[in-house]
This record gives sequence, C-alpha cells and structure tokens, in this order.
Amino acid sequence: MSVGSYHKQSASTGLITLQADQTDLKAFADFAALVPKAAIVAQRRAINRTLRWLRTYIARAVGQQERIAVAAVRQRLRAYPVGSNGQGKLWFGIDPIEASRAGRPRQTRAGVSVAGRRYEGAFYKKVYGGQSDIWIRTASKHFKASDYPDSEVSGRGGASSGWIAENGSRYPLAKAKISLADVRPHFDAWTKRADEQLLKFLKRELNFELQKYLQGSVRV
Repeated sequence: MSVGSYHKQSASTGLITLQADQTDLKAFADFAALVPKAAIVAQRRAINRTLRWLRTYIARAVGQQERIAVAAVRQRLRAYPVGSNGQGKLWFGIDPIEASRAGRPRQTRAGVSVAGRRYEGAFYKKVYGGQSDIWIRTASKHFKASDYPDSEVSGRGGASSGWIAENGSRYPLAKAKISLADVRPHFDAWTKRADEQLLKFLKRELNFELQKYLQGSVRV
C-alpha cells in the first residue's frame, strides 16, 4: 500500500522519494478504472512537475540560508523522473561545498572574501584540478578548522581529502568549504511540502486528462 512521499538521509546525501498516496486518488477511482493509461500519465506528469518544483524551491531556500549561489546548490540536486515503480526521486549531496562556488571570490592583501565570508590569510589560486579554489596554509595563524571542513591536516594528501601538500610536505594546504549540515533538519518539512504540492499537480493533471477524455467522447 502506498504511504505517500518519504525521505532518507545518509552521511553525505539526502534522498526524497515522491509517490502518490492511494487515499489521494480515491476521488478519481472511477476515472482511473475507466481510463487507466490516462491516469498513469497524469500521475507521472504530476510527480515530475513536483520534482522540478522541489529542486527549485530547495535550491533557493538553501542558497538563502547558507549564503551560497543558487546555481551552486542546484548542482548538488539531481532529479530522477518517475520509473516503472511509480516513484520519482530527488538526490541532494550534502557534503561541504567549496567556498569558491558560493559567489565571486575576491583576493585582497588580507585574504579572500566571497558571499559575505572572509578567509583571512587565504589565497585564491588553481593549485590542482580544473578551477581555482580558496586555500590556506595550515601553518598560518589564521587557519581555523571550522572554515575548512572535510580537510584533513596531516603529512599525507590526495585530491579527495580537501588539501594538498605544496612543494612536498612542508606547506600543507586546506581548501575553504561551507558545511551543509544545517540543512538536515529541513528534509522532513521539504518532503511534506512536496507531498502537498504533488496533490495539487495531480488534481490538475487528472482534470486535464478527464477533459481530454470527455471531449473525445463527445466527438464520438
């Protein structure tokens, strides 16, 4: 039995699954029995529309809350259209995001500023990879672990750890990132809002299919 939309979280991701609650479909039971294919099409369109709405809404909400460019948040959100099981999914990567993606970094003598944040002692540079990022030497007096989450400061390195040893191991660097841990409590609210929006879209899509059916019947 369908229980409607729900969400699950892991250490680094959140996943919202959208599906229609059967109780919401009772008012359309006769139509669904009469034209089952049209009802399935309506349900599929409603879920996919809700996924797009939810992706836009979450990107705006998180961008505003965390002071991150909406475009950067959207890159962490992936919508998966309805499959054969009647479910659509929205994946959200909630690992810390690079501070350089929060806005337009500005290099000053004191450090780097971006999206209202200041990283004293840091520099904006392409150390490795395809784009520049905000870095700081871990030996700097301005280094604060809270500004560089997911950066492991040690004598060893690798691209995945968020830091790199420059000129051997004498100058280990940490990459500035922004934690997304504060978004976790919102998943339940987002799922409920998505469920409510899904019902609105479902009513519209079923009514659209019903009108098409009725017009076809008149022509016959």
